[in-house]
Amino acid sequence: MWISVTLQADSERAEALSDALMEAGALSVGIEDADAGTEAETPQFGEPGHHPTRLWEHSRVVALFDAEADLTVALAQAAGSAGFDAVPPFTVDQVAEQNWVQLTQSQFEPIRITDRLWIVPSWHSAPDPEAINIELDPGMAFGTGSHPTTRLCLQWLCETVQPGASVLDYGCGSGILGIAAAKLGAADVLGVDIDDKALVAARDNAARNGVTLRLQHSRAPLDARFDVVVANILTNPLCVLAPLLAGRVAPGGRMALSGVLETQAEQVIAAYAPFIRLEVGDTHEGWVRLEGRLPERDGP
Repeated sequence: MWISVTLQADSERAEALSDALMEAGALSVGIEDADAGTEAETPQFGEPGHHPTRLWEHSRVVALFDAEADLTVALAQAAGSAGFDAVPPFTVDQVAEQNWVQLTQSQFEPIRITDRLWIVPSWHSAPDPEAINIELDPGMAFGTGSHPTTRLCLQWLCETVQPGASVLDYGCGSGILGIAAAKLGAADVLGVDIDDKALVAARDNAARNGVTLRLQHSRAPLDARFDVVVANILTNPLCVLAPLLAGRVAPGGRMALSGVLETQAEQVIAAYAPFIRLEVGDTHEGWVRLEGRLPERDGP
């Protein structure tokens, strides 16, 4: 049995209170939007090159304590350290012990991408054994198939990858797109990422699925051209990388970009216009997939 304490705090002092609660003996602490589920709910977005936004104006700090903890002392100590004159308003709930592994696993079911392709956690049986099934568990690297942008890219790969094709997955994360491309018949798949942990995850996931991916860090040279180039990252880095990524598409090759909100689509299209013509191929839950094809021969 544990005790969950929820305290109210403004954006200026929520982080200080969070740190102070940890010092006072909390087992874990999280900060949430106190207006979540109302018209005042405020989404948090962050991208490379952008200063992070402030926390929610009305925040709640949720701290988990051992059932034997002296809450009166802990909360008073934390409030004083965070600059409060008194302990802010709070509520207390009991948290019963649960099988956390089982609970977590129950939240991840097989994901149907198309009739041809499924993402299946290792603890589930494949709903359609005749389909292409990618075994992938939630982990540290982004990409389990549940996010709209990942689904958009996977659906495009199902339509695009031809047997023997070469594929570049830039920002490979868990390796899910590269694994899908290999299982769809690609002969050569290169995954590139800025995060060493992502490259390790991609290597392990590829081995689990019986496919081979070439993997390299984004700082390594990238000179080859590919029949298929896919990048599921974010708008700012996509724009910065436009000359590099467009330059990796072979004549006659195809490109798909995602990680782009509908309101950002024109910005990305404009960034790639000098190199390749992109258009919106599909949308899902406010996200878009941009697609383009390079002419068979370079030049006007």
